[in-house]
Amino acid sequence: MKAYEIEEFGIDKLRIVERPNPKPADKEVLVSLRATSLNYRDFMVVSGSYNPRMKVPAIPFSDAAGEIAAVGEGVTKWKAGDRVMPIFAQRWYEGDSSEEKRRTSLGAGAQWDGVLCEFAVFDQESVVRIPDHLSFEEAATLPCAALTAWNALFVSGKLKPGDAVLTLGTGGVSIFALQFAKMAGATVFSTSGSEEKIGRLKDLGSDGTANYREREDWDRAAIEFCGEGVDHVVEVGGAGTLPKSINATRIAGHVAMIGALTGAAGFNPVTAFMKAIRLQGIFVGSKRMFEEMNKAITANTLRPVIDSVFEFDQARDALKHMESGSHFGKIVVKIG
Repeated sequence: MKAYEIEEFGIDKLRIVERPNPKPADKEVLVSLRATSLNYRDFMVVSGSYNPRMKVPAIPFSDAAGEIAAVGEGVTKWKAGDRVMPIFAQRWYEGDSSEEKRRTSLGAGAQWDGVLCEFAVFDQESVVRIPDHLSFEEAATLPCAALTAWNALFVSGKLKPGDAVLTLGTGGVSIFALQFAKMAGATVFSTSGSEEKIGRLKDLGSDGTANYREREDWDRAAIEFCGEGVDHVVEVGGAGTLPKSINATRIAGHVAMIGALTGAAGFNPVTAFMKAIRLQGIFVGSKRMFEEMNKAITANTLRPVIDSVFEFDQARDALKHMESGSHFGKIVVKIG
């Protein structure tokens, strides 16, 4: 089979190799992968900034969708032809996360090879069914970005109809958060540095927006729009945006901390504890959360927002597109 391998860090050093076709062992399924999607983590893994000591060679990327090609002995849950997605952390089925569960995440080292390849083997417990109305390309966007947004809003945040949500930017997590929040009857205030993207955010249902290049006090804009401040922030920027996110949050509100796109910066915690704000780190989610999310996606026939689709031999171009930050929603690579 064809697979991409990291042997040296760097997008241009990622190369296609031939590997033996894997075979399913007892209670495993062989999946013919049809599409994969990119997360910022994948760019960090390939570039070497995620874990410079990562064991290589390794196949990158964590999110995919495909069709079961064969099943091993003892498989009772699946049959050939079933459409499935592997879960992000392969041994996190339910309950709280743990270091042991976190270490089973796909696409960050040779121990748990990723999905930028034609075939892969998974435990029968470590895949979930694709919602019927979604294509392989759409389904490939769900395992990390969508589940992270779902966890942030509904598991950690306990979002209620009428709540106000602040989303930052137009990456995969932020767009899914906007879609999920509107689906649940919440009010959404969104930021972007592009007027064209702001128009698209409004088309998706954003009730209020701010262009952070034109209005640096976007936190004040969110307060003006929501009154006392928002109930929830889906915080993907990190230390560079966290102070304003906290300022935009109402007393006793909730900030779901997900990304660190803005890099390191100083952070004064006084506002957080004076406002009794709950800061919650979010690390994707469990299989149980994934299945609950898929039920909601199916019931609402929600469709992921895909920015662009690249062919398999264009995976390096897809990574460079991710690096540029110009995307709106998810970037997908077709496999087969």
